Amino acid sequence: MRSTKNNIDKQIDYGVLLPVFLLSIVGMASYYVALTHDVRPQNISQLMIQQGIWYVLGGIVIFLVMQFSPKMVWKLTPIGYGIGIAVMTALLFYYDTYLADKTGSKNWFRFGSLTFQPAELMKIAFILMLAYIVTQHNITYRQKTEKSDWLLIGKMLLVTLPIAVLLKLQDDFGTMLVFIAILGGVFIMSGISWRIIIPTAAVLIVLSLLILFLVTTDGGREMLYKVGFKSYQFARIDSWLDPFHDPTGNSYQQAQALKAIGSGGLFGKGYNQSEIFVPVRESDMIFSVIAENFGFLGSIFVIVLYFILIYRMIRMCFDTNNEFFTYIATGVIMMILFHVFENIGMNIGLLPLTGIPLPFVSQGGSAILSNMIGVGLIMLMRYQYSSGKDLQPIY
Repeated sequence: MRSTKNNIDKQIDYGVLLPVFLLSIVGMASYYVALTHDVRPQNISQLMIQQGIWYVLGGIVIFLVMQFSPKMVWKLTPIGYGIGIAVMTALLFYYDTYLADKTGSKNWFRFGSLTFQPAELMKIAFILMLAYIVTQHNITYRQKTEKSDWLLIGKMLLVTLPIAVLLKLQDDFGTMLVFIAILGGVFIMSGISWRIIIPTAAVLIVLSLLILFLVTTDGGREMLYKVGFKSYQFARIDSWLDPFHDPTGNSYQQAQALKAIGSGGLFGKGYNQSEIFVPVRESDMIFSVIAENFGFLGSIFVIVLYFILIYRMIRMCFDTNNEFFTYIATGVIMMILFHVFENIGMNIGLLPLTGIPLPFVSQGGSAILSNMIGVGLIMLMRYQYSSGKDLQPIY
């Protein structure tokens, strides 16, 4: 009996599960505060139960994903990617019109009182597909050359392009940034020569600075209007550059979030003590709830949990020599890391508002399931390795 327990302990990394569990508790507690102090009339009990069900389903998903064999994951990857593209294409015709009018993005299905965002699960399909392509390419081209590197870049861009087009049609620029972060992480880890990576990074930095210059000048904005930028996107930039330039209008959300975070001080006001209203606090601005209730120390505690989670995921990569799963882990880490950086950054005014949720904490079943599947894939890597199953070869 003791031997069986020891084997199970070796197969399960509690250093990953514990931060996820604690962040989920923080999420439920913060969600309750956000609902309690919302000005909109809502059935708080029903919404809390729904959110709790998503967390339970997420835990079940982690367990189920761990049971997959590496070969099965490999074989299902192209199929999953194809299904994801088909579902996102269907979204262009069957999107939720109410949320589209409210947010400006056509990225939700509606099933009764439930909404579903396919792009969240597409992140996982994209991670798997990138890992599949890079691994297959590296098997084919054992001797790397500049030509083979450019071929790999072309393959990676080829599977990214349909997603970029669909997200553009859905007016979901924020989510596209997540896919770019995932692509960037796998791109760096793929073995491509630094003679290509460094110039590419330099070009991207120059383009970013150019865009920043354009959005802060009148002439630049006229140019960006012509290529498809929207007024609300410029409003978000203005709110980022000066959160209090229009505190009762376009920058109201940003200004209120900063007030709430600042009012929390070092120790916070105490649980469920909220005096400053912040719009959409249950999802995009959930970090302002944590900061106001638990202050700087509570905020640091949450950030430390993310650091522990990401550190343990990185450590798992060193526990197995499987290339496919290493790229999967890279994609999952980049997905979670970018979400954390962007969400907290926009809450504290460091970055513009983009509608990116805080992993395992923000309201939203699609995002919770996506993150839990990512954790499940990481746990699968450890589970299969520690159980003595051969991860090589799986292709």
